[in-house]
Amino acid sequence: MSTEFALAVSKLTKTFGTGDLAVAAVRSVDLDVAAGEVVLIMGPSGSGKTTLLLMLGGMLRPTAGSITVAGTDLAVTPERRLPQLRAQHFGFVFQDFNLLSALDALENVELASNLAGVHGAPAHRRGTELLERMGLVHRLHHRPDQLSGGEKQRVAMARALANDPPVILADEPTANLDSGMGREVARVLRSLADDDQRAVVIVSHDARLRDIADRVLWLEDGTFRELDAMAHDPICGMAVETTLDHPHLERDGTLWYFCSTGCRDEYDARPVAESTAPAPG
Repeated sequence: MSTEFALAVSKLTKTFGTGDLAVAAVRSVDLDVAAGEVVLIMGPSGSGKTTLLLMLGGMLRPTAGSITVAGTDLAVTPERRLPQLRAQHFGFVFQDFNLLSALDALENVELASNLAGVHGAPAHRRGTELLERMGLVHRLHHRPDQLSGGEKQRVAMARALANDPPVILADEPTANLDSGMGREVARVLRSLADDDQRAVVIVSHDARLRDIADRVLWLEDGTFRELDAMAHDPICGMAVETTLDHPHLERDGTLWYFCSTGCRDEYDARPVAESTAPAPG
């Protein structure tokens, strides 16, 4: 494995169940992510995005394949060693923030340092510096229920940085935020790659995150597909395969593809003058 990649994945597969009931959630995925790179993984619900992210972070065992970070293959690492490796090498950002409600913002970040083996004054300094970086110096001692959604997510990002990880994994980080705060979170994620040279992997439905990504990958049916070869739903902007298995509609000699019958029916109901160009995505 080349050491130029912060994260290297080869032939990664996850199958749930056995025999006739077996379901392949992720199918022989390859992915190399360099330090300083932002990779955005998009795809429809049930495509395997969250399963893939859980495996990348050592929280779910793959059925086959390898996940290599800092020379260690997480796929074959003994279970007892995984918590320490996760604490050392990964920072996690979740859609629902996952902050501890009984702790204030600073204590939530300090706890992450504690889990990585840093305690006392160093953990306190680290937490304070990170929250200041996130623009939350005035919110250090506020509990999660006293914070806005955007503030909670910035605390969560500070917590993800507490152990100074080389890899950040973000699961729908802007899903619960308004457009303004979503853009701010996206900007911070980009800065973690540019300024800190961290590898950032994001799974999301949010098309706004394309603007900060170095690469956008489309995951469907557990495997990556070429995004450039796909069409875009003119209603929601989602990428879809150009096969007649997907909902589609011909209008004025143009064949349009849709992520769902709902989007197709909405488009079909539009007057012709309003249906000649895709909606912004």
